[in-house]
Amino acid sequence: MSNQDPPKTDFGYREVAVADKARLVGEVFSSVAGKYDIMNDLMSLGVHRLWKRHFVRTAQISAGAKVLDIAGGTGDIARLLLGRVGKSGKVVLSDINPEMLAVGRARMEDQGLVTGLKYVLANAEELPFADQSFDAVTIAFGLRNVTNKDTALKEMHRVLRPGGQVNILEFSKVGSKTLKKIYDLYSFSLLPKIGGVVANDEDSYRYLAESIRKHPSQEVLAGMLRAAGFERVNFENLTNGVVAIHRGYHV
Repeated sequence: MSNQDPPKTDFGYREVAVADKARLVGEVFSSVAGKYDIMNDLMSLGVHRLWKRHFVRTAQISAGAKVLDIAGGTGDIARLLLGRVGKSGKVVLSDINPEMLAVGRARMEDQGLVTGLKYVLANAEELPFADQSFDAVTIAFGLRNVTNKDTALKEMHRVLRPGGQVNILEFSKVGSKTLKKIYDLYSFSLLPKIGGVVANDEDSYRYLAESIRKHPSQEVLAGMLRAAGFERVNFENLTNGVVAIHRGYHV
């Protein structure tokens, strides 16, 4: 019997066993699912909607495409994708968290969005799809919560068809020192308190702020995409690097 400690990974600023992270992240999103969209509006002053629209508008996605949206949560990206793929296309909204997926499905159905949509409970590290199944893959504000990001990126590459594009929208590293000070003050002093009032959960929003700081920088994530097999990798900073869009192709 080995006396070695189990391998560790980050959960915000805490170190936890790799085997425990998915469960802990699941607990966070199960807790905040019902207030997730309201909190996104409050956290970003509504700017997240502009980021998401730009993300989908500038993706290489055309009418008739089949797109996988990973960590699709409450359906913001999937709804925008439907407008791009049209009636002949298909969007698969996937999430590892059943509560988030249920909220997303209910929202879409309430808006009468049914045709061309499929919902799949899926772990980004073990996607339940055949090789080369999709024309594009998207993931917005979900990659930083994945335990093994390298494995998830390889899975995204595997399920993409040759010529297909991966699109990642995620919080990143702020370029301006002045903005970073303001952003840190907001993230660690005000954000958890807002989460406590609105979602009755300070701890989850403290974790979410910490998880942003632990996420790889723009350059590091670009290197991870290349290591996963993607080519023509590039990134675009939005709001001075508060968020960044990374893209790569399965060539």
